[in-house]
Amino acid sequence: MNKKDQYHSSKFEYIVTEEDKGQPVKALIRSKFTFSSRLMSKLKRGDFIYVNGNSAKLYLPANPGDVISIVFPEEKSDFLPEPIDITPVFEDKDLLIINKQPGYVVHPTKGHPVHTMANGIMKYMLDTNQSFKIRFINRLDMDTSGLLVVAKNSHSQDEFTKQMKENKVAKKYVALVKGTLSQDTGTIDLPLGRPDAERVERGVMEDGHPSVTHYTVLKRYDKGYTLVELLLETGRTHQIRVHLSHIGYPVVGDHLYGGENPWLIERQALHARYLSFYHPVTGEFMEVEAPLPQDILDAIEKVK
Repeated sequence: MNKKDQYHSSKFEYIVTEEDKGQPVKALIRSKFTFSSRLMSKLKRGDFIYVNGNSAKLYLPANPGDVISIVFPEEKSDFLPEPIDITPVFEDKDLLIINKQPGYVVHPTKGHPVHTMANGIMKYMLDTNQSFKIRFINRLDMDTSGLLVVAKNSHSQDEFTKQMKENKVAKKYVALVKGTLSQDTGTIDLPLGRPDAERVERGVMEDGHPSVTHYTVLKRYDKGYTLVELLLETGRTHQIRVHLSHIGYPVVGDHLYGGENPWLIERQALHARYLSFYHPVTGEFMEVEAPLPQDILDAIEKVK
């Protein structure tokens, strides 16, 4: 199977049964697939729904044995392609999950209009003969490494986002922090907000957004550092970094929140290591992992 066949546009099929007899095609699509109203409207407006290979009239009744197929419209992003390393951890026609290296923002911004992961993914698309609109499901700070999820179509984005809202997605990070955490496990439940709209820093604020981080100690080091695993219940900007700093254990290398320590590592020692979810199309339970990068492993060796 070549790359083009492997990553073709998403196609959904349903074979009409005897029990479905007489139901309009439109009703069957709504009951058999979980397309959002927005996507259904787009599919109806374009020529994307077929019965037995012919353009469908959605109001007509379906017959047993009919094959209803939906082909998503081709879409693409228009970021400048750049030769930035893209390391896939999982990929199929609906999702691309990569192990992001530190030093790159995810998406172009005013401050970083180019040299982003989106630019690297555009180049990766050209190299693998693909075309899709880049839809980031999650975000990682510029100097945080690890698992970054891209949906290749709007249905996958809608389904994945829905799972996140329903807490069906587990996101685990690993951090090296300053100080020795005494409790083996704990929960930080503190609301987060933006104290100054002109500055990027977040902080614990009474009127902030509810934010919950669970932690588990993986290893304590005699030199006064702790390796800790974090499970996010919410996903606020800088959540892990602010929460850990607030309770007195800033992430090593985090210059913004009090953990700067350049002799150990030149960025915050924070890595998105694990992700579990249900595949947005097949419903299969998925687990993906990204091993700790070399600079965090080196920092751990230094504090042993």
